[in-house]
Amino acid sequence: LLLRPVKTQVKISGCHQSEDGAAHWLTVRSYLDSARKHGLSAFEAIHRAFTGNLWMPPVALDA
Repeated sequence: LLLRPVKTQVKISGCHQSEDGAAHWLTVRSYLDSARKHGLSAFEAIHRAFTGNLWMPPVALDA
């Protein structure tokens, strides 16, 4: 978990007035960060989520 981007976001937008708001923002942030780490752009991940083709990370298979 990267706390610095969260703190920056709070300073810029003044959001996260509630614990629920912060939790929702972190959920979206985590989804986008994971998608990016797997080679998908943030735009593509959001597009897929809104069109019903949600991106999911690959499942690791135990050897």
